[in-house]
Amino acid sequence: MGSASVGSASVGSASVGGPAGRASVGSAAVGGAPVGSARVGAASVPPVGGRASVARAAVRPVPPGGPGGPGGPGGPGGPGGPGGSGPGRGGGRSKADKKHRRANILTAMAAVLVIMLGVGIVGGTYFFDDVELPTPQAEEQMNVIRDVKGNVLAKEGSPRINVPYQNISDVMKNAVAAAEDKNFYDHNGIDMKGIARAAWNNFTGGSKQGASTITQQYARHVADLKEISYSRKLREAVIARKLESKYDKDQIMGMYLNYIDLGEGRYGAEAAANGYFNASVVKGAKNEINVYQAAVLASIIKQPYPNDAHQGYDPNYNLEEAKGRWEYTLDNMLKMGWMTQEQYDKRAYPKVNKPSKGATCKTCADGKPVGMIMRHVKFELRELGISEEELQKGGYTITTTINPKVQKAAEQAGSRLSKSSPLYKRPKGYQSAVIGIDPDTGQVLGYYAGDDPNGTDYGSYMAGDGSGIVDYGGQSPGSTFKIYTLAAGLKENISFKTTWDGSKLRPNGTKISNAGAEDSNVCQGKIKYCDLETSTVKSYNFPFYWIANNIGRDKVIAAARDAGIRYMWTDGKDSHPGGEMVDLTKTNAAKWKSGGYFDNEVAFGQYRVVPLEHAQGVATIVNGGVRHDAHFIKTVKKRDSNTGKEATVKTENLKGKKVFDAAQMSNLLGVMSEIPKSQDHRISDGRQSVAKSGTWEFKKGNGDTWYVGGIPQMAVTVWVGGAGNKVQLKEADGGKMFGSGTPAAIWEEFIETVVDELKWDKEEFPDRIETGDPDSEYANGQEPPPPPPVQTEDPNQNQVCEQFPVLCQGQGGQQPDQGQQPGQGQQPGQGQQPGQGQQPGQGQGQGQGQGQGNAEAPATQESD
Repeated sequence: MGSASVGSASVGSASVGGPAGRASVGSAAVGGAPVGSARVGAASVPPVGGRASVARAAVRPVPPGGPGGPGGPGGPGGPGGPGGSGPGRGGGRSKADKKHRRANILTAMAAVLVIMLGVGIVGGTYFFDDVELPTPQAEEQMNVIRDVKGNVLAKEGSPRINVPYQNISDVMKNAVAAAEDKNFYDHNGIDMKGIARAAWNNFTGGSKQGASTITQQYARHVADLKEISYSRKLREAVIARKLESKYDKDQIMGMYLNYIDLGEGRYGAEAAANGYFNASVVKGAKNEINVYQAAVLASIIKQPYPNDAHQGYDPNYNLEEAKGRWEYTLDNMLKMGWMTQEQYDKRAYPKVNKPSKGATCKTCADGKPVGMIMRHVKFELRELGISEEELQKGGYTITTTINPKVQKAAEQAGSRLSKSSPLYKRPKGYQSAVIGIDPDTGQVLGYYAGDDPNGTDYGSYMAGDGSGIVDYGGQSPGSTFKIYTLAAGLKENISFKTTWDGSKLRPNGTKISNAGAEDSNVCQGKIKYCDLETSTVKSYNFPFYWIANNIGRDKVIAAARDAGIRYMWTDGKDSHPGGEMVDLTKTNAAKWKSGGYFDNEVAFGQYRVVPLEHAQGVATIVNGGVRHDAHFIKTVKKRDSNTGKEATVKTENLKGKKVFDAAQMSNLLGVMSEIPKSQDHRISDGRQSVAKSGTWEFKKGNGDTWYVGGIPQMAVTVWVGGAGNKVQLKEADGGKMFGSGTPAAIWEEFIETVVDELKWDKEEFPDRIETGDPDSEYANGQEPPPPPPVQTEDPNQNQVCEQFPVLCQGQGGQQPDQGQQPGQGQQPGQGQQPGQGQQPGQGQGQGQGQGQGNAEAPATQESD
């Protein structure tokens, strides 16, 4: 084995049994001294890092329970001894058996001596130099996710709370030492008796056992040593010695207390103190743990969970023996001077919290609709640069943007399970999404996207693991997409006073549906020169088609992208039956305009989009053209493992980006403010609101219905459609559902509840500034006929007319009450009918600037 030196001293000469010969350990002869009196000489170990040395370590190689000892062969309780179970005195062993037994004993004794000498050498020479000291890592701990008010939404990861060693209560540290290793502060990390006992049992086939020092227990954990054998004990001892050389006692105790399992799924002393006593092991905390509580926790360590052999020491499962172990711990604390006689005399077993049954966190999101946001939190953490590995280590506190009152209002307005929802008791196949965003910050205040947090996210189609939006998501936004067409048109200096010809056919000869109305009823009979403002309020399609055609549909798509739409799906095709998911931020006009992608019908919402992204776009317009990216995370904090203090590592980006002109947006908002009035969806307290409805047909009914807009403090997007597969949506009275029906009622209910709960002041949008050129080159309205001549009041003429009315027909302007009659405009239920819109294959043909992407489009077009 080579000539090893121990410091500057050598291990003296010792023999094992004389005649057995001479075994050498390094240069130390194992010679003439009798077994039991051998001593590792006064070897001074050079301190590592200026710390402990091992000196004058007496080697007593007879293990507990050895020959003649309690529990050993021939000893009380041992084989062959009084009370023993094996053959012994008076037993009937053969000579061969006895010889074999003596050989085993001698082998074990020799091995124990060598091991013990080796352990002595470990202290000075780091026996087994190849055993590296694993770097202790901060224990994985819990991540806590909260709403904006601080309520806990979720606790994820290991149920552990790390506390820096210097902040841990002395009472807790002393109690653990008393229960597990009362000589912890005096020894050098190694339990020689425990090593010998493991070696003896390993050679004799006895039970394997641990019985290690606190340092050895932590060494076993940090090195992931699981088997119980003398070889593990040696490696454990080596690592323990290295730990003792590198760290002081308080550091080792702190690392141990943060890792230890204390039953009921509570890892670390802090989590256990919280769970069993609502206390804390943090020194100086208001609810700092007391000596009696600390002794309870320390007593659990020996066996935290019941098994077939023993019920353990958790007081909730084995109170009698838990109390006995508690008395043992307190007795040691008294003997070691870690508690006073007075404290000991006044001891009383503390009341322990019962194990939690089911969910005890009333605000937690598990199983509730708000749980859907967890996937968005995971997604945003990745986007912020926090890896999955870092997240698993735990210690993060994530504060979301979710306002509990807004969230509750969204759920109550949108869920068909809620009695206050307009969807209450509607068919199970109906589903809604309700999203409220602060337009000034992009914070998602409330998010309802389904009742099952583990099911489909109807608000954004985010994957359950937060990896991103799935490639089969989205819904057709219908006329709500017109807000982006208008933003693009206003940017091209188009005025709301421009007029448009609704009788003009597409370049391929097909008619553009005007919300299912007859030409004579469109725009009060002015279909050939209908102004853009009326068309917006009444939701006629033809001006929007021609805006996209004349300025370029790529500019409409770009406006949607700038507002917040990232993904848009094409119609289904052979390569993508469900449509191709196109990332608008990574593609350009050339692709958008190419065959099989997006036609002019994009102007009124044919192509599917993500509701959350649409909600962000709506918020951009509500905010006067400044976009704040919609987000769920407000702040991310992480606990410093050295100081125990939380530090903010990530925070929301509140810097907005101006994407549209403020004056043009005031113009758009001014028009949108007329829509709630015209559809009788004013907010009840009279505050100003803006809105746009939208519907997309499916088969003989409507499959997607929307209502978007909001008030200055909150942009709101509501979608109602099918849960899973599309369905033909009906109102409670059996009529077709339109965006101005149930979705608008949900929108209104949601806003009014939030306003009432949060006591928001009445705010107004900026005054409207009319922009654009009424004579824009892009407009195609025909010249209106000249107005009839103004008739002067002539009493004689009136008398003639009274006598001969036929002579006066056609004179004068429109008479009162002769405007648009009920049924002549777009009334609920009078939307686009099947067969009246663009039929499959009727898109603008190739060579005319428009692809054939809507060959797979629904049989009819938008109708609200």
